[in-house]
Amino acid sequence: MGFHTFDVDRAAQLEDASRYEYLSVDELLALFDPDTSTVVADLGSGTGFYTDHVAAAAGRVYALDVQPGMHERYREKGLPSNVVPVTADIGSLPFSDSLDAVVSTMTFHEFASPAAMEAVADALVPGGRVAIADWTQAGAGNEGAPRSERYAADDAVEFCTDAGIEVRRAEDRRETFVLEGVLSE
Repeated sequence: MGFHTFDVDRAAQLEDASRYEYLSVDELLALFDPDTSTVVADLGSGTGFYTDHVAAAAGRVYALDVQPGMHERYREKGLPSNVVPVTADIGSLPFSDSLDAVVSTMTFHEFASPAAMEAVADALVPGGRVAIADWTQAGAGNEGAPRSERYAADDAVEFCTDAGIEVRRAEDRRETFVLEGVLSE
């Protein structure tokens, strides 16, 4: 498995409502329970497909993507007023003890590493929440990232635990996994 990103030229595919079959908005929000004061970073926000929903429930949302082209597509679509685009690598997040939550929707396989999860932990306030949903290696591979590029829930648990994030829930499902965690205080 290696670092890669979703091709900006295919960004329109990220706006496909069939993605809700694998992760509903309610399920995503339940993983970290935001309110209007919650400061969130969406890791690998792309065109903002899920970011828009997080923004509707949270205070400030940092739409983090390593590709400036994704931010351009998001701006063209229309950024909610509480969303701030940030171009950065997850291994070097420009936040320190300032985020109430981080979310990653179908992007964990693009950045999963001990260094990235350490950066996530460093960016969170004590008790900060982690919500991850991604394609599982245990799935059939009929949708989403190729199985050779995926991780299973147990892999994500290990990365999180090693970074000081207590995992409260992690499960592989038909094609995806979900993980809910909290930074140890």
